[in-house]
Amino acid sequence: MTALKDIPMTDIEAQARACRDAAQVVAGLDSDARRALLLAMAQALEVNAGLILAGNARDLAAARGKGVGSAMLDRLALDPPRLFAMAEAVREVAGLPDPVGQVTRDDVRPNGIRVQKVRVPLGVIAMIYEARPNVTAEAAALCLKAGNGVILRGGSEAIHSNTAIAQALAGALKANGVPPAAVTVLTDLRREAMLELLQLHELIDLAIPRGGEGLIRFVAEHARVPVIKHYKGVCHLFVDASADLGKAIDLLVDGKCSRPAACNSLETLLVHRDVAEAFLPRVAQALGERGVELRADAAAQPLLPGSTAATDADYAAEFLDLVLAVRVVDDLDAAIAHIRRYTSDHTEVIATEDAGHAERFVNALRSAVVMVNASSRFSDGGQLGLGSEIGISTTRLHAYGPMGLEALTVERFVVRGEGQTRK
Repeated sequence: MTALKDIPMTDIEAQARACRDAAQVVAGLDSDARRALLLAMAQALEVNAGLILAGNARDLAAARGKGVGSAMLDRLALDPPRLFAMAEAVREVAGLPDPVGQVTRDDVRPNGIRVQKVRVPLGVIAMIYEARPNVTAEAAALCLKAGNGVILRGGSEAIHSNTAIAQALAGALKANGVPPAAVTVLTDLRREAMLELLQLHELIDLAIPRGGEGLIRFVAEHARVPVIKHYKGVCHLFVDASADLGKAIDLLVDGKCSRPAACNSLETLLVHRDVAEAFLPRVAQALGERGVELRADAAAQPLLPGSTAATDADYAAEFLDLVLAVRVVDDLDAAIAHIRRYTSDHTEVIATEDAGHAERFVNALRSAVVMVNASSRFSDGGQLGLGSEIGISTTRLHAYGPMGLEALTVERFVVRGEGQTRK
């Protein structure tokens, strides 16, 4: 019989093992050393701007040749301001409070043993994402700040950009005594290679997919490692009977129009029947001026000139565009029932001046973020005080909602005694 140790490693497995070894080095650095490492990484991005922009130019040329749409091209494109903003984002991560070593519980048991819970790195994180080169640098910074190694599997559209970024970061890692494998950018982008990566449960501690629903479902369905994910953002705004309608319009316009392609943008508006006649014509004017297509139920359509009839599928849709589904509901309970049926567990908002209704709304829904009289666009790690964000989780594991540095660590017990035994 062939021993397991005699089975040759594949290239993907070898890279994952090298990353795991390098992660041990990162975990052994103290806070000051990891901060210095990230500052060196930021500087390396700036020093190698020419290399990175040249790689990005190759990616853009290839994408244009394939007829890629303008939205994808914009996500892919780097220019000097975006590149230097990427470097600045790494510096911001360097300056964030270090979660590693934080003591979250500290007490002495009756038998005299001291019990602490302490944050430690997860280990190796696999990031699987699409055409956003900035994710390569920012995810590397977040994972290393939290004492982890990271394997980055970007989209084929950004392969030259990502490879150039990895090359720049490798120099900073070496100069700070860290093996470059701590930030491993995969260049084998075959689906079979991704499948192999997702099977390596002994080497990878967590997978975080970011991108379209199809990619995320593929990762979730095939992984043998834990996956933190959100499939889509079907975010709701409910305008209660007591709502300040001026505030509600502001919440709606910001939530729908400020960045419609974001996962925290509003996709469905629910309006209490008692304020529908006063509120919906204002909605039609405010959103009509901004080019928003409205798809409404039978009660809302007469109050929304130019709207079309909504289908059941519209209420489950993540439009990621200037499209909004609208429904009139009888009361708070009906709004909650609608959201429970169609929610993606991302973000829900209530506009109300009734404190009791606000509490019922918050307590009745299980979404990762629930807001009272605040825009859904605040559902973001930076806006919620987490610093940079590595993703958003609607998976109820150790992290739920926007994920900052703490989500890249776990808590373990450290117990100190003086020879106590259990008798």
